[in-house]
Amino acid sequence: MREAESEAGPGAGSAHEGGCVCEDCPRGARAGHRRAVAAFLRRRDDFAAGRGLPAAVAHSASASRQWVSEELTQRAEAVAAQARAEGAVRLAGLWLRTVCAVWGAVTALLLTEALTAIGAGWTAARTAALLAALAVAGALTAACLLHRARGGALAPVIGEDNRISTSRTVAACWVLFVGYAVLLLSFRLAAASGPAERDALIAGLALARGAGTVTVLAVVCAVAVLVRRVAGLRIHAQRLQKVPAHRPRAADLLTDDSGQGAFTDIQYLAISAVALLFAAVRLARHPGQLPDLPWGLGVIVVISAATYLAGKYAEGGRPVIHSVVRAREPGDLDGPVRTGDDIEIRGTGFVPPGAQGADRLSRTVVRIGAVDVHVPLVPVTGGFRNPTDTTLTVPVPADVEPGQVDVQVITAAGAATNRYPLQVTE
Repeated sequence: MREAESEAGPGAGSAHEGGCVCEDCPRGARAGHRRAVAAFLRRRDDFAAGRGLPAAVAHSASASRQWVSEELTQRAEAVAAQARAEGAVRLAGLWLRTVCAVWGAVTALLLTEALTAIGAGWTAARTAALLAALAVAGALTAACLLHRARGGALAPVIGEDNRISTSRTVAACWVLFVGYAVLLLSFRLAAASGPAERDALIAGLALARGAGTVTVLAVVCAVAVLVRRVAGLRIHAQRLQKVPAHRPRAADLLTDDSGQGAFTDIQYLAISAVALLFAAVRLARHPGQLPDLPWGLGVIVVISAATYLAGKYAEGGRPVIHSVVRAREPGDLDGPVRTGDDIEIRGTGFVPPGAQGADRLSRTVVRIGAVDVHVPLVPVTGGFRNPTDTTLTVPVPADVEPGQVDVQVITAAGAATNRYPLQVTE
């Protein structure tokens, strides 16, 4: 990493303004990671243009390719380590920002109630709403303190793949809202002076009043559990490839593992947010009962949740080898596959979503018989020509015995393809 920083320019390894360094603070970690990435990209493009090769390997295409691949792999692993360090520093500092946001929301609620109370007067419902907000904020603050290293209160919505889960986030928002509504009614019930008022508040908790809200809460919580179960079973059966992210990002709520916008996630989050806003308005208008979410809106949320769940079940797939052929350079004669030749493996799913980085691409392995061959990284300007999601090119090592052998690809996610027979001649 020091070598990468030295390539980034003068002063790259020095302390930042205010004396911060790359190891301990978000600004320093972010700057160090950016310098390391810039240095790696420059080196990759230099290799793609044929610059920077040692004279000892420049005369041999196979030797230079192997040397470049090893060099890029080592540098990519250093950059990935820097990215993980940056993610850990950012995550550790997230709890304080979460606490500030929570108490900022409580302050905004207090100001809103104070302004709307002008002329109308302060009521017991306003006091109960403020007390309920203080209780929820206190619980979230305690969660932030207990999970400081994992993002504070956001720790429960971060999945096993180190990404923010859309289903868990939606379920957590509805749980917090319903919990706030019940606390509001509880504080109002505690302050009620007459039996008629108490009976009215208890009737406000009746299922007939809040059936739509309770149904939506049950559905979104069930979806959060089912998504985790479905993902776990499909990963175990190698029908879904999951590569952990270096750090969770807010964009994970709207994108798939490769960082592209996901329709199922976007529509689920948007419709849930609209329904939650409607329920909040209903609670503000009628603070004496659970928000009566209309069945039409509740059915829309259920359809959205079903679409999201179906999308999660349909995504991904097992990597598959379609064919294996001898790779021929221009001018070479056609012939059988021999040891030392390059073979081109054609298929699908060789690069899992989220594994487009060089550190993940370098973990792709081709098993030829009993020999494991790491797929070499072949750089081009702006990316890599090998490996790709549909083709891999690897040499047949001398340790492979002549005869029929099986070829199998093991991806960066650990998923293995089908075995494809290959005839190797002497």
